[in-house]
Amino acid sequence: MDTLIKRISSSFRDPCGFLFVEDGNLFRSVNILYQKNYDHLIQSGLYNKLVEDKLLISHKEVHLSGIDHDSIYKIIQPDLVPFISYPYEWCFSQLKDAALTLIKIQKQALEYNMILKDASAYNIQFYQGKPLLIDTLSFEIYKNNHPWVAYRQFCQHFLAPLSLMASSDIRLGQLTKIYIDGLPLNLVSKLLPISTWFNFSLLSHVHLHAKAQKRYGKKTSSFAVPNISKQSLFALINHLESTITSLNWLPAGTEWVEYYEDTNYSQEATNHKKQLVETYLSQCKASTVWDLGANTGVFSRIAMQKDADIIAFDADPAAVEINYRHVRENKESKILPLCLDLTNPTPAIGWANKERLSLAERGPADTLLALALIHHLAISNNVPFGHISAFLSEICHFLVIEFVPKNDSQVQRLLSTREDIFYHYTQEHFEAAFQNNFSILKRDKICTSQRTMYLMEKRNEL
Repeated sequence: MDTLIKRISSSFRDPCGFLFVEDGNLFRSVNILYQKNYDHLIQSGLYNKLVEDKLLISHKEVHLSGIDHDSIYKIIQPDLVPFISYPYEWCFSQLKDAALTLIKIQKQALEYNMILKDASAYNIQFYQGKPLLIDTLSFEIYKNNHPWVAYRQFCQHFLAPLSLMASSDIRLGQLTKIYIDGLPLNLVSKLLPISTWFNFSLLSHVHLHAKAQKRYGKKTSSFAVPNISKQSLFALINHLESTITSLNWLPAGTEWVEYYEDTNYSQEATNHKKQLVETYLSQCKASTVWDLGANTGVFSRIAMQKDADIIAFDADPAAVEINYRHVRENKESKILPLCLDLTNPTPAIGWANKERLSLAERGPADTLLALALIHHLAISNNVPFGHISAFLSEICHFLVIEFVPKNDSQVQRLLSTREDIFYHYTQEHFEAAFQNNFSILKRDKICTSQRTMYLMEKRNEL
């Protein structure tokens, strides 16, 4: 069968089925091993309820000629999520909303006599502005008095990083990139402040849970309780829900979150820049836009008006948090804010470095926005223009980029604490380097400013 089907590299752990691509379309096999659970999911009405509530990705059952294997029960074709993101790219509220979504799904599943057999954060994706479950095979028929086998995984994938981000340091969320199977609770227990030992919820689900794991081994899922009634299971899940709900983080105090309040643009220049971006995007006719250094998403929302799908990347977790809160409050379905350090973009990790895709592997985008960004890469991080040009050409077709000259006050601020060794940081060198990979279609000076906007198109597309 493997010679006939191109499996998705990340879909190999679940014996109940796997994702594969056929003729450019995404499908999921439902193996005979999962037949009883799949039939109950569909026939009980749970599937329809979750899809109606926009908590589970919808699918249709299909027949593919030429694919015949004794272990396959059905083949389904799920709706496509435009961009796959990972927990270590999410801001605090995204991870929190994903956790609460999974709990809501778990509670509804129990009402239909089913239960989630795993609680991986990678099974949640953000689609049309909201988190939803994309793994149709995550459910199994509930067995009376059995513990929730995914309890430990839920704590490691959701509660552990959220508690660290809320109680210690927002940057500790990046530990999920190292521990892709979930943060070890004994490590989290050591990293959390002493005060959390006096928080009954964190004491129960993190600190004592970590001790139980050490005592009974990793097989423990519910403090080694062999029998737990459905009523007690609901109580456990409700307590997890209140614990997650109580965790909060205030986005403040980071370097760029107030960038737009500390800009050197006049109002006239700002309006002109917005007008140029809108004009360039209209010419590109892009369906996908990646906004690199999006901050809180001011220019991402111009792209949104063009009915494009926008991924708004920024290295500042506070900026991404604020952006996501705008998305949620305004019910915006076309913008996905994500955390990304462009000088160290998301790598390919996991088994054989193929389980989780790199940033470049999830592209290219039709159009990139790189506004007020070039000076941070070239001066703050010493990345030559040629390297920037080559990398950006790998992940887009059109490029909307802003050149900020050395006499700009923002560049001078970057140079105020270091020696100016950037002799090639000139507009002439910038254009020469980028013309190795791009053709310059438009070049416009931003009024009342020394900055220049460019619309470029990647060379050698054929």
